[in-house]
Amino acid sequence: MKKIMLIGYGAMAQAVIERLPDDVALGWIVARAQHHAAIRARFDRRVEPLLTPLACEASPDLVLECASQQAVVEYAEAILQRGWHLALISTGALADSALEQRLRQAGGRLSLLSGAVAGIDGLTAAKEGGLTQVTYRSRKHPASWRGSYAEQLIDLNAIREAQIFFEGSAREAARLFPANANVAATIALGGTGMDATRVQLMADPTTRHNTHTLHVSGLFGEFHLELNGLPLAENPKTSTLAALSAVRACRELTQC
Repeated sequence: MKKIMLIGYGAMAQAVIERLPDDVALGWIVARAQHHAAIRARFDRRVEPLLTPLACEASPDLVLECASQQAVVEYAEAILQRGWHLALISTGALADSALEQRLRQAGGRLSLLSGAVAGIDGLTAAKEGGLTQVTYRSRKHPASWRGSYAEQLIDLNAIREAQIFFEGSAREAARLFPANANVAATIALGGTGMDATRVQLMADPTTRHNTHTLHVSGLFGEFHLELNGLPLAENPKTSTLAALSAVRACRELTQC
């Protein structure tokens, strides 16, 4: 039986908990203090709530981050320095190049989850032959952009048709939209890098999906991929597929 630590107790973490494979046990949840009583009651004290991963006296088989870029900043380096395996969903934190370098050198094992997009394997394979262009577009309902920097760029209440409100690099997108643009960072890290990867963000009042469009060209040829994902009901900023990529990381533990 593999035993994991979960960082976060929000909508994505809940989706992961509900889908954990039978041969993977949840041992620890890093969450705010106000959630600890509920965690103890829900799991009959089989799961230990923690304020920080470093309070854990055992060695999890996997530490799964399902919280935020801030959680990566606060905990990731210390987790890796302990020699643990850390899987990140909030890959946008690595828009900070100094942080990325520290994590790469910290020890342990760092995995970047594919999150809400498909085609990362093909992208990284194409990179071996040389890439000339990687463009990513994210199209979501205005509700998915509420509470983000988008509100300073566009009137989300007034738009009646699809509209691009941001164009820039993956690094800029990940910094400005930490809850929405982790996919941009994942694509950038798998392809041409944070500064060369072009990103477009779009609000579309007619859609019910989070649509991710990836166009890649290089010496291999080119491919165009579009994925229409359903957002989590409890958090429209996040696609269901992102949570499922975290579940898959847990399942892969049992296949080693």
